[in-house]
Amino acid sequence: MEQLHWVRHRCQQLLGADTGRGWYSAPNGLPAKNSPEPHSSPHRFSGKRRTVFARNGPHQAEYHSISKGYQGNAIRTTKYSLLSFIPMNLFQQFHRAANLYFLFLVLLNWVPVVEAFQKEITMIPLLVVLSVIAFKDAMEDYRRYLFDKRVNNNIVRVYSGKQKAYIDQRWQDVKVGDFVRLSCNEIIPADMLLLYSSDPHSVCYIETANLDGETNLKQRQVVAGLPLQGAELTPETFHSRIECENPNNDLSRFRGYMENSSKVRMGLHNNNLLLRSCTVRNTETVVGIVVYAGHETKAMKNNSGPRYKRSQLERRLNMDVLWCVLLLFIMCLTAAVGHGLWLKQLKDPIFLLADDTSPALAGFYVFWTMIIVLQVLIPISLYVSIEIVKLGQIYFIQNDLALYNEQLDSGIKCRALNITEDLGQIQYLFSDKTGTLTENKMVFRRCTIYGVEYPHEDNARRLEVYEPEESEVPKRSLTLRSGCSVKSLSCRSLSCNHSSVSLHTLTGELEGDEEEGPSCPSQPQTSAFCSRMAKEVVPDPSLVKKLNCLASPLLPLSDSSSGAPPSLELSYIVDFFLALAICNSVVVSSPSQPRHAMPEARPPLRSLEEIKQMFQRLSFPPFSALSTLSPNQTRDQSPRSFTSRLFSRGKAGSTPTTTTKERVDLDQEAHLEASIVEDQRVSTGSSGKEEGDMGCHKLEDKETENDLKNDTANPGRTGDSLEDLTEGSGQCREVGAEDDADKLEYEAESPDEAALVHAARVYRCTLRGRSTQTLLVDLPGMGCLAVRLLHILPFDSSRKRMSVVVRHPLTGQVVVYTKGADSVIMDLAEAPQGAEESYGHIRNQTQRHLDNYAREGLRTLCIAKKNVEEEEYEAWLKRQLFAETSIENREELLMESAQRLETNLTLLGATGIVDRLQEEVPDTIEALQKAGIKVWVLTGDKQETAVNIACACKLLQPSDKLLTANCGSKDACAALLQELRVEVEHGEEGSAVGRAEETSAPTASASILVIDGRTLDWALQDELKRDFLEVSRHCKAVICCRSTPLQKSQVVQLVRDQLSVMTLAVGDGANDVSMIQVADVGVGISGQEGMQAVMSSDFAISRFKHLRKLLLVHGHWCYSRLANMILYFFYKNVMYVNLLFWYQFFCGFSGSVMTNSWVLIFFNLLFTSAPPLIYGVLDRDVAADTLMDLPALYKAGHNSKIYVPSMFWVTILDAFYQSLVCFFVPYFAYAGSDVGVLSFGSPINASALLIILLHQVIESHTLTWLHVLVLLGSAIFYFAFILLFSVWCVNCSPPLNPLGNETLQMSQPLFYMVCALTTVMALLPRVLFRALHNTMYPSAVLNAARIDRLDPEQYRRRMQHWNQTQSRSKSLPVCVDNPGLEPITDSVVS
Repeated sequence: MEQLHWVRHRCQQLLGADTGRGWYSAPNGLPAKNSPEPHSSPHRFSGKRRTVFARNGPHQAEYHSISKGYQGNAIRTTKYSLLSFIPMNLFQQFHRAANLYFLFLVLLNWVPVVEAFQKEITMIPLLVVLSVIAFKDAMEDYRRYLFDKRVNNNIVRVYSGKQKAYIDQRWQDVKVGDFVRLSCNEIIPADMLLLYSSDPHSVCYIETANLDGETNLKQRQVVAGLPLQGAELTPETFHSRIECENPNNDLSRFRGYMENSSKVRMGLHNNNLLLRSCTVRNTETVVGIVVYAGHETKAMKNNSGPRYKRSQLERRLNMDVLWCVLLLFIMCLTAAVGHGLWLKQLKDPIFLLADDTSPALAGFYVFWTMIIVLQVLIPISLYVSIEIVKLGQIYFIQNDLALYNEQLDSGIKCRALNITEDLGQIQYLFSDKTGTLTENKMVFRRCTIYGVEYPHEDNARRLEVYEPEESEVPKRSLTLRSGCSVKSLSCRSLSCNHSSVSLHTLTGELEGDEEEGPSCPSQPQTSAFCSRMAKEVVPDPSLVKKLNCLASPLLPLSDSSSGAPPSLELSYIVDFFLALAICNSVVVSSPSQPRHAMPEARPPLRSLEEIKQMFQRLSFPPFSALSTLSPNQTRDQSPRSFTSRLFSRGKAGSTPTTTTKERVDLDQEAHLEASIVEDQRVSTGSSGKEEGDMGCHKLEDKETENDLKNDTANPGRTGDSLEDLTEGSGQCREVGAEDDADKLEYEAESPDEAALVHAARVYRCTLRGRSTQTLLVDLPGMGCLAVRLLHILPFDSSRKRMSVVVRHPLTGQVVVYTKGADSVIMDLAEAPQGAEESYGHIRNQTQRHLDNYAREGLRTLCIAKKNVEEEEYEAWLKRQLFAETSIENREELLMESAQRLETNLTLLGATGIVDRLQEEVPDTIEALQKAGIKVWVLTGDKQETAVNIACACKLLQPSDKLLTANCGSKDACAALLQELRVEVEHGEEGSAVGRAEETSAPTASASILVIDGRTLDWALQDELKRDFLEVSRHCKAVICCRSTPLQKSQVVQLVRDQLSVMTLAVGDGANDVSMIQVADVGVGISGQEGMQAVMSSDFAISRFKHLRKLLLVHGHWCYSRLANMILYFFYKNVMYVNLLFWYQFFCGFSGSVMTNSWVLIFFNLLFTSAPPLIYGVLDRDVAADTLMDLPALYKAGHNSKIYVPSMFWVTILDAFYQSLVCFFVPYFAYAGSDVGVLSFGSPINASALLIILLHQVIESHTLTWLHVLVLLGSAIFYFAFILLFSVWCVNCSPPLNPLGNETLQMSQPLFYMVCALTTVMALLPRVLFRALHNTMYPSAVLNAARIDRLDPEQYRRRMQHWNQTQSRSKSLPVCVDNPGLEPITDSVVS
């Protein structure tokens, strides 16, 4: 097994954040970290909490007293044991009302006065159904048992107090408080606090793929404040007490504190917790203490089993079952009244009657007898048959090759087993944009810095012709089959950064490899979001030209005559790319280094004296901020005092003036530009003259580069911040020089981060290493710089931004670099004092560029910075440390602290990232709209971006009217919604009139509503949601921009509940989970953002285009098959039961039957049970290709046209008619003869069987050899059974004797004549009616089925004619990046 299936298949809800607060802060707050007086502000907790002591530590008495109630680490996912299986399984099965009903009938038949059949015979149907389900449950539980056994017997090293060493123990023997030692590639056996890591920076990397499907690495930190930090922990000396929250299923939160012997408390948070089922990566050794074990771990708390929903068809089925119950009650009441009246009017009976039984009491007894006789009217086998049919449907869906993605080696996964028919009734589809409609493979496209736009036209041309190489196509993941011990699974070295391990290594599949050495090479693993398309960004020549100024030994002047950028603009550019390189959580690795090792900083390519001269020539005005540096900082940074003047001008007042003018050396100016864009120019067909010029420049640049390398000096510039860096390679280079020997790989948590880091690297602002406290960055012309990382303020959906707080490597000043949504950053950015005019120009230009990016369909991010004074930083740091070490309200305090720092930002620029549409998205959406499905797009992107993508994917046509709702207040929103409501209603009436006047005209324009997040908040309020719903209902599509995850779920719930329609939500990320769970059908796409959406979905697909066949083909088939099968079940049961009912009119309503009880019980249970199953799994009314080509056929399921109340009652009436024919034709044929009761019933049973089987042939759209085999098999089985029964059965059906009855009847010609006449008369009306109706009023499905039978040429012509008459929409032209990007000429109402 490749993964821990008990986690992968059963984790249902990954909560983004816990809104509840289980911890409450004291009024005075908490003491700061390592406070010597922890009780000065007492902790208060709500509810219960968990206290953990070391199992082998000094607090043995306390450990044994509190650990008795904690669970062990053994897991058990089975439902039953050998002793409990029978009682528990029966208990669960009798939760079904149908099973309880039939149990009641069995018990009722044991009452002598109402007994209808032999007691044993009545039990057979119930026993068969219970046995089949019990066998299925037993097999499933046995598989769970084998898996549990395999997992519980895995080996891990646990500290033993007796042996004073780590020994091998099974997972199931691990206890809370145990010290566990893990090595590289080992799977974590329980939730434990990280107390030691062999990493020099006290961090550990884990892979959570078994938990949430994400392959990118997560960083975890050793608990801060531990004594002997960095030294391996000695369990005997661990005196600390751990207080933490009780076990819960929130994977993103962990709260608690650790109190040492000195009563000093250290806060614990989620970054200190190693979760069960995750894998240790890139760390040789880690040690932790178990806090949650077994079923108390977060992974097992999320193990909630498969999803079960009630389908709409099932809800309607339950209603029809109630109608059958009512029908049964009427029939039994009729029999009871009839029996009472018959007895009352009976005089001088020739048979014996009980003297003391009154007619009323006898009628009461007959009522219950008839309940037993007519029990088949409530089909016990229907529910079991539906489950079997749905399993068959799921099998064919999951094995459809058209839904298989070869690149990802994944097909569709059906996680909800009982809503397949809902796929055929979808009316509203709600889709995320990024990763759902688009690839979510972000590629840097263009940027704007300092108000100057850099279009990157060569980069655009590259994306137009880009095609993925064969080597880039993901292959099936390889399992690490190293020679590591099966017991320890340690790599024993640090070179394990590219290895992978699966559960194969834990379940005995590597026993044969145990003798191999530990030096077996590991298989490479593809880095997250590192495609060739994202890496090979073509730089903009003008931006390269400006960056040349940093690499040039002869610094150009900053006036306009020289062509060099002003110094302020240059500082903006460098800060911009520095922010792209470091404002992220990217993990860096290379083939020669593990991810946690950092290459040491090398000396810069130019000497410090050259840097000094370079910045002296800029003639910067004095910089007062340097006076705020501490003496240590001034000493460390003194060689760069001149350099600091450039980067300290983030909030400078104006562009500095130059005092001298010199000519720029053209060869030096072209140095960077030629070296970077050489390959791109050659590939685009540059002239021979240009190539010759570039060659000359390269020769001259080579000499200059050699001179610069010879002048490199003073390696001691890195200061104290690099003392803890590990050794490694990483010689810094100038822009344009690429060293193939040192290929860095980036593990990013999102594709946006990866795209920006790769873009910065193209301009040689390269992130080379990362530790918890230091970042190593190459800057052009400055070499490798060590950037001290002070804080990371991570991204969250509320702030919509991420920030890093660093100590600038050149100025020593505290700087905040922020990136985030433009709507947020623009509000936080403010003009520096004295520079309002110039900064206002930069801001306006940047906003204009952002609007252009959005219109092109690009994802936009704004980049900003803030220089923080030391006093301000110290004051903020106190609050930040308090928030980080707080137990109560930690998330709220951290957000408040981040918001306090992220103010008065200086806008540096913005980026435009292209996220290409997935293949066939426009065709899929067009087909879904033709199928009558309204498609809504719910996205967090800008309005312009969302509208552009909607146009690209054909959701928005050029003739459509675009209605925008962007309001500044609730009152304005209410007025606008009223106006829009009137407009769309009048527009709909006008279009209807137009269509009525001229049917051959193209379809009238439809309305598309575009609403932003703020307006949507007001529209979802109780006073306005009805108007919003009315406007939306009349629109062809709705686009919700800047919407939050909560708003997405609210919109889906509003449409589902208020309009009573079938909804489907599709998404790929954690922010789509709530929307997916609220919808009737949730579809998750296994994309670039992990598996949260997949694990919360009902169906998991790999591409959006698969929705087309999933809904239009499989959805149509599943609904039509199941609906027809249910109607057929009701028909055959009512038809056969009525035969028994008609007989009561001729036997005094006594509850007698004209057939033996064995045939009566087996008729529906065995003889006619198999054909409906084949019908429900394999019937096909229209071919798959036709359903794909004619989406309009899908509309049949919208209003449940196949299974509607009228069809149910028509089926019941037809069953009544056929039962009358089936009973009275033999009755009149044998009238006046001396045949017995069983002889009279024999042709009735045979005719009923033939009628029921041939009825299915008439209703079936497909007749294959398998159908014929099952139908003939059922008939042969029936006749073989009754013949054998009549031969050897003497007294097995008292009081009647069936011996020789069937053989006698089947030897007479009258028997066959009666059967033939009865069958023809019963089925003839249905055949005639169907033929007449299909001739005069053929349905679209019937017409499509006729097209299927045509030859290919006729088929093509008929399809063209169909499309011309059914679809009149115009298609948009397609471009490469985002197909269909054209100016929108719609009328806009706002």
